[in-house]
Amino acid sequence: MSKANAACPYFFYKENMPRPKIKRILKFEPDVTYFKPRGVPMRYLEEVEIKPDEVEALKLHDVDGLPQTEAAEKMGISQPTFARILNRAYRKVAQALIQGRAIKLDFVPPSSEGKKDE
Repeated sequence: MSKANAACPYFFYKENMPRPKIKRILKFEPDVTYFKPRGVPMRYLEEVEIKPDEVEALKLHDVDGLPQTEAAEKMGISQPTFARILNRAYRKVAQALIQGRAIKLDFVPPSSEGKKDE
């Protein structure tokens, strides 16, 4: 930290903070949340976790056949952000297939999000 920044710790803190994540619009609710290689007990498998936004991106682009720009609009994010999410999902799926790992879809039902205990 430079001498000028030493007097203002807020400047250093703000300078190194990541940008806040934009809330994504997620509509897909998978029926199945786990996949694993057949015949291999779970205790021997490593796991790859695919996040909800990555599952949504895969569905919109590869299952629904939407171009990235339209899929990004549906998720409420920019196309470059959508491309990064999709790339992460592809990498995780490929890693699971090639290395024989289990795939866990990290899914939280919308009905339980943001609810307080009553």
